[in-house]
Amino acid sequence: MNTSSRHPTSPHLQIYRLPLTALLSVTHRATGVFLAIGSLLLIWVLAALAEGPEAYAQMQPLLQSWIGQLALLGITFSLYFHFCNGIRHLFWDVGMGFELETVDRTAKIVVVVSILLTAATWIIAMGVE
Repeated sequence: MNTSSRHPTSPHLQIYRLPLTALLSVTHRATGVFLAIGSLLLIWVLAALAEGPEAYAQMQPLLQSWIGQLALLGITFSLYFHFCNGIRHLFWDVGMGFELETVDRTAKIVVVVSILLTAATWIIAMGVE
C-alpha cells in the first residue's frame, strides 16, 4: 500500500482558506476580461445609435431583458471594482500599503466601495426615465 495516499494534500483542501487578497487578484483579472467583453456591447450600442432609431429600438428588448440587465449590472460592478482595485495597485506601485493590516483593510474597502458605487449607479439609473 502506498503510504503517501494516506496523507492530506498540501495545503489541505478542507482547511485551507484562500486569502482575500488572492480572491481580489483573481477577481481583478476576471473583471478585466468581463470589461473587454462588455466593450463589445458598448460598441454594439453605439453602432445602433449611429445607425438610427430603428436599429436602437431592435436592441432594446435584449438590454431590457433579465439577461441584459444582469450583464449590465455585471459590467457596472466590473468597472467600479477594476477601477478601485487599480487605485489600490497604484499605491502599491509607489511602495505604499504593503503592511498586512493595510492590505486586508484596503481589500475590504475595494469590495465595499465597488458594491456601493454599483448600487448608487443603478438606483440613479432606475430613477431616470
